[in-house]
Amino acid sequence: MMVSEAPVKARPHYYGWRHHVKKLTVTWARWLHIYLSMVSFAILLFFAATGLTVNHPEWFTSQQRTVVLKGQATLISVRPPAGREVDKLQIVEQLRRQHGIHAALSDFRVDDSQLSVSFKGPGYAADTFIDRDTGKYELTETRMGWGAVLNDLHKGRDTGAAWKWLIDASAVLMTLVSITGLALIFFLAKRRVSGLVSLGVGAAACYVVYLVWVR
Repeated sequence: MMVSEAPVKARPHYYGWRHHVKKLTVTWARWLHIYLSMVSFAILLFFAATGLTVNHPEWFTSQQRTVVLKGQATLISVRPPAGREVDKLQIVEQLRRQHGIHAALSDFRVDDSQLSVSFKGPGYAADTFIDRDTGKYELTETRMGWGAVLNDLHKGRDTGAAWKWLIDASAVLMTLVSITGLALIFFLAKRRVSGLVSLGVGAAACYVVYLVWVR
């Protein structure tokens, strides 16, 4: 007796399309997560570690060193003839040359009796006061140590445009690494629930700390 086999129902066309999209998404999410993590490893580690030092600046207070230096500026540059302006460039370059200052100029003020010139960089400050009648000046140079340098780099304080671009780039990379990591958990059936629960617990803990101890 012949037994006829029941015809196998063909899967809908959209199933194959969805499976292809899912596989492609997993592949790209995994690829991006791995390689973005590797490319940004150094900068992510830097900002993670310095996040701790930024929160504890008191660890580095003993590193601060301050020296007071004196010198003589060119008199004609600080007290030019009537009708001419103070030669700011010449004064700044003279201070840089004589004291080896590499930090950026942050302020230059001109008063009737004195000039004040300030330089600032990561973990560094130099403030100069110049007597316009004599050209004599006093420069107070403060070096706050490597801890302050790291903290200022973390915050982008007195670091210049290039470092600020690097901070922006690292923020974008951190966001992409986080998003691709989250995307991957949805394709791990055995870890999906526990992973999302962990995500929720972590987010809730942050909110509770803010709600109870910060707000």
